[in-house]
Amino acid sequence: MARTERDQLAALSQQVMDVSMWMARHYNMRFAAELGLTDTLARSLLQLDPDRPIPTRALASMLGCDPSNVTPFVDRLERAGLVERQVDPHDRRIKTLAVTPEGRAMLERMDDIRGTDAPPLQALTDGERDTLEKLLGKAWAAAKEYEAEQCALTKSHKTGKV
Repeated sequence: MARTERDQLAALSQQVMDVSMWMARHYNMRFAAELGLTDTLARSLLQLDPDRPIPTRALASMLGCDPSNVTPFVDRLERAGLVERQVDPHDRRIKTLAVTPEGRAMLERMDDIRGTDAPPLQALTDGERDTLEKLLGKAWAAAKEYEAEQCALTKSHKTGKV
């Protein structure tokens, strides 16, 4: 019997989630043991762009939590010297997070771990990894587009403009 699109998408979604969750657990253990980072601190740091400060609210959105919930993570990252809070030059009411030189060095160490110890991905050939990278890039672009559309819909419903 042929699989339906629904069945295929459900199976693919589960596989992507399984591999992602396995890799997250794997790296959480490595980051904690070798770098002293909790999973939340590592995930928070990995969301930041070392070349561009972002508002604290944006980090909360990326982590899928309320802005008030990121304050303890940011406090710990700041105490560790990995980030610094700054005032947005365009709107002084907004606090941004900037990766420090120490934070850049930590991100490099994290990349060294991820770039040398990725068992599920190392099981693939170079060509398969290239294909997977392109496909995941396309899927990520679609996710970001969907997210932007949902955000626009939410804003239009709040303002009454469709």
